[in-house]
Amino acid sequence: MNHQKVIAIDGPSASGKGTVAARVAEKLGWDYLDSGALYRLTALYAEQTQTAWTDEAALAKLAAALPVQFSEQSILLDGRDVTQAIRAEHIGMGASAVAKLPAVRTALLQRQRAFLTERGLVADGRDMGSTVFPDAVLKIFLTADARTRAERRAKQIGAPLSGSLFDQILADIEARDEADRNRPIAPLRRLPDAELLDTTHMGIDESVEQVLAWYREKTDVKTA
Repeated sequence: MNHQKVIAIDGPSASGKGTVAARVAEKLGWDYLDSGALYRLTALYAEQTQTAWTDEAALAKLAAALPVQFSEQSILLDGRDVTQAIRAEHIGMGASAVAKLPAVRTALLQRQRAFLTERGLVADGRDMGSTVFPDAVLKIFLTADARTRAERRAKQIGAPLSGSLFDQILADIEARDEADRNRPIAPLRRLPDAELLDTTHMGIDESVEQVLAWYREKTDVKTA
């Protein structure tokens, strides 16, 4: 089998896969794709254009023509910085809703594959290994328990680690897990050929080193 020069990292919301993927890409000198951002951008753009998250045909058109620009530090949607806006919890739920729709996934599929160049790509999401890059040289399922992920999300947005707001963050994460696992198209699951990386009790640096170690084992390539 000819493997693609891709490390595909899939996992649930707030598991830390984006941070790990970005740092692995930096270590290897590869490009980085945050596929979840594309679904969040679709949900946000739909909200901004008053398009229902259930209107599959209209959403597919929006997804195919997203006026988005990625840079190292920010994401621009129609010329406006939405780096923080797409991380809102309700936009995350919207991303799960639009990700269930086959036409939206089709519209974004080629867009995601176009990120792969000769440099190599580290891609994170929910179906990177199963659908977008099935021939990736390394597939990883990165997860952590729901409470740990809720604590990480709370810290990210400056929320307390207890009380009603935290309870809502935890409930939202659990609801999104359920939606992602049970959607009919490309559900979130660990593939038989994916390495399991549980980061519940691991820091970012340790997680990054584990990914690089697996990559070295797969390819006999030395990494910094």
